[in-house]
Amino acid sequence: MQVQINSDRNIQADERLAEFVRDTLQHKLQRFADHLTRVEVHLSDENGSTKHEGNDKRCLLEARPQGLEPVAVTEFAPTVGQAITGAADKLQRKLSTVIGKLRDKQSHGQRPDFVTEDEVN
Repeated sequence: MQVQINSDRNIQADERLAEFVRDTLQHKLQRFADHLTRVEVHLSDENGSTKHEGNDKRCLLEARPQGLEPVAVTEFAPTVGQAITGAADKLQRKLSTVIGKLRDKQSHGQRPDFVTEDEVN
C-alpha cells in the first residue's frame, strides 16, 4: 500500500509527520493492505495563518481499492494528529463496509441455491 501525503502551505509536512501518518494508516488499515493500491492524504488548515478556536485542521483520506471506485473520508479536528487519527478511524469503518459487501457478493455467488420445503415436496 502506497501512502501519498499532500499538505497546504500552512501545514509543514516534515518526516516526523509523514512517519506518524504512515504508522497510523498501517495500524488502522492493516487488514485491508491486500486490497489497497494507494492511500492519498490531504492535510489542510482551514483558517490559514489566522488562529481561531475550533476544528480547523482537516484530513481527507482517499483510499484506492483494487477494482473499485476510490473511497474518501474527511475529519476536522483541533490538531493535525487528531484529524489524521479520526480520519483513519472513519476510513477503517468505511472500508470494512465496502470490502465486506464485496466479499459477501463474491461468496454469495459461490453458494448453492437454497431449496424451500415446497420445492422438495
